[in-house]
Amino acid sequence: MPMEQTTLDPAFEAALTGLGDGPLDEARLRRHIFPLFSRVLERDEIYLANHSLGRPADRMAEDVQHALDAWYRDMDGAWELWMEEIGRFRAQVARLLGLSRADAVVPKTNAGQGLRAVLNAIPKDRLRVVTTRGEFDSVDFILKAYAQRGRAEVVWAEPDEAGMFHAEQLLDLCARRTDLLVVSQVYYATGQHLTGLRELIRSAQERGVLVMVDVYHAAGVLPVEMETLGADFTIGGCYKYLRGGPGACWLAIHPRHLEDGTGEGGGRFGVLDTGWFAKRDVFSFARAETPEYAPGGDGWLESTPPILTAFQAKAGLELTLGLGVERLRAYNLHQQEILAESLRSNGVEPVLLDERGAFLLVRSADAPGMCERLAARGVKADARMGFVRLCPDVLNTEAELARAGEVVGEVLRH
Repeated sequence: MPMEQTTLDPAFEAALTGLGDGPLDEARLRRHIFPLFSRVLERDEIYLANHSLGRPADRMAEDVQHALDAWYRDMDGAWELWMEEIGRFRAQVARLLGLSRADAVVPKTNAGQGLRAVLNAIPKDRLRVVTTRGEFDSVDFILKAYAQRGRAEVVWAEPDEAGMFHAEQLLDLCARRTDLLVVSQVYYATGQHLTGLRELIRSAQERGVLVMVDVYHAAGVLPVEMETLGADFTIGGCYKYLRGGPGACWLAIHPRHLEDGTGEGGGRFGVLDTGWFAKRDVFSFARAETPEYAPGGDGWLESTPPILTAFQAKAGLELTLGLGVERLRAYNLHQQEILAESLRSNGVEPVLLDERGAFLLVRSADAPGMCERLAARGVKADARMGFVRLCPDVLNTEAELARAGEVVGEVLRH
């Protein structure tokens, strides 16, 4: 599948042109980017849960309405527009992940669906999977279900005393024959950015291990560059930093796995999580005695896909790609330092890991209760595993970050 060329919405194009090149700064963001988010910025709160549900641009609703209007107007003729948008979604995610092929991205409604597709495609009755205790709940739950039903032997890496995971530890667990290693590039509860990931992937693959990387907390935060990283698979989605809401997820497959020399879809894998959109000729309705898969990544598709999620994710992906992940990363780290300094000034010592994603932490014996008290004072955060997570983004001002530090201090003192 060729890479789609995206034509930006005129308002987005004007905003990005006006913003210009160079490092991001608050004054220019206020002038050019904030107006694209008038609906969410009307809310009377300091929103620091950007690592959880990302804030959508005003245009998101217009994009979804465009898809619905085509349905009302054209009925089944809307499929032409809908399929174009799915193709654009795949191409945008491919750009974000540093992939040279749009068909390397397989749309999914959740990241767990991508994990199951890979587990079911590896040609072995009982898999040996190495993973960590720090993976997100859906990954953790799916692997435990496979283990309970005898479909997998799962080996769990435990965190160290500081709650961190280490590449060397994971590689040691792959010493005996392992089929799949599942790790996160950035861990959802602590924000730990796993260092040595590229070397871990290479070393694991030298031992015959396939590697899946959960990039949900990395995509849009850090440059992923999947082809350079070398991961066999990644899973992720647009719910958080990409401002695309629920359902706009993906499984990405390294291009080296997309062909096996015979043109069969799925490459060397026997894809079982499949459906009629994975057929070689989708709309011919021909029924061969054996399944004839589409070539490349299209052979990993399933049955009739959801449509609105591609439209829902469009504006957020365009904005992220237009701003540039490197610029977003630099600005976010700057904002984290401002927030951390405000916390310290108010008697709170944040957990600021040297290698981290887009958010910082505050320890709390009652993190959920603390989040309720923060919300009552106009600061939206969330809690995981004894931490309150605080994540600024480009829509947060320095004044908001300063005030948030004050409110956290007040809540902890009382």
